[in-house]
Amino acid sequence: MATATPTVPFTLKTILKHRPFRVLWLAQFISIFGDFLALFGVILMITYRWHGTVVDVVAVTVAFMLPFTIVGPVAGVFVDHWNVKRVMIASDLIRAVLVVLLVFVTDIRQICVIFAVLSTVSSFFSPAQSVTLRTVVPMEGLMAANAMMAQAFYTVRIISPAIAGLLVKWLTEKSCFYLDSASFIFSAAMLSTLVVLRPARTGEKTVKSLTQDFLAGNKFIFTHATLAFVFTAMALAMFVLSCFGPLISIYVRDGLHAREMAFGIISALIGVGLIIGTQLVNRLVRSFSKGRVVLGGLVVLAAGATLLGSFPNIFMAGVSTFTIGFAISFVIVPAQTLSQQETPPDMMGRVSSSFMSLFSLSQVLGLLLSGFLAQRLGIRPLFIVCGGLLVVIAALGHLKLREKPAPAMPAIP
Repeated sequence: MATATPTVPFTLKTILKHRPFRVLWLAQFISIFGDFLALFGVILMITYRWHGTVVDVVAVTVAFMLPFTIVGPVAGVFVDHWNVKRVMIASDLIRAVLVVLLVFVTDIRQICVIFAVLSTVSSFFSPAQSVTLRTVVPMEGLMAANAMMAQAFYTVRIISPAIAGLLVKWLTEKSCFYLDSASFIFSAAMLSTLVVLRPARTGEKTVKSLTQDFLAGNKFIFTHATLAFVFTAMALAMFVLSCFGPLISIYVRDGLHAREMAFGIISALIGVGLIIGTQLVNRLVRSFSKGRVVLGGLVVLAAGATLLGSFPNIFMAGVSTFTIGFAISFVIVPAQTLSQQETPPDMMGRVSSSFMSLFSLSQVLGLLLSGFLAQRLGIRPLFIVCGGLLVVIAALGHLKLREKPAPAMPAIP
């Protein structure tokens, strides 16, 4: 009888030595970089070339986010039946064509339509990528893999605005759109080299059976105590971050009486905190359960939000936004990893797409409600209220996890 080989957890360095993950990570890094170039290219075009308003920018953002919320859960049902490698490659190639259409737009409505179609196609790519990650990465490497994926996203988020600004200045915003199209083609080429061994699902694909699959996936999420909590925590964290996004610039201008440079530094510190947080979270889960790490992240996020509203000075604003970014990484990365580890393989597409749908819905609500809530409460009181709400959710989560702890993972030597 063969002796089981002890599993050794991956680190952020060793996970990149695993070739299938390295291919998936590099494809995502280049593709996301192109996406952010295109997004900031559009924002700069609306702001400076068309002299658009805040409403125009929010409309474009919502047009991109909303299909993830609506289409995502349904897309996941189909992804659970389809060949995920083909889904990802087809999605990349379709988006490569769609993004070039931005070169020819003449008004906001056309951008909104293109962005809505782009995100609809992306709604199929995201669960397919999540299934692929779960398939090609060993269970003990998922935490490091998700941390690296998050780190790539937030690194690009920091560096892309400056690069997009230079490209628009030198080559116009069209260069951003062409580069984004090229990034999708690069991603498709990289993904074509992957070997994804996933058993095909058998059985009928009728409307009734697909509806049953959809309901089964959602029932699994909301009857699994730990997953239900971390999904709720993740949604609340993204809601808070999305509320802050549109308000920080106004807070810096009117509350701190500071200029553009201060706003840029304070905003960038969110990304810095996120990157540093993803470096540490992989180590922390070796000593604490992922549910407990998420709880800690919510408490630290509450502290960051409360500090931002309590001390109206530039230094504390920088400390607060860094703390907010740092804390969010302790919510998002463990939540993604838990959903991958706890979900049965044949439900992975549905559960991951529901995760993305909730992720997007919380951002849309944050964008839409931030202005209304700030007018009713004031910006600083709103930050403090968000902090209090996070503490309440963390307390409820603590009681829930104590009542029904998450299943124990294999011991790591």
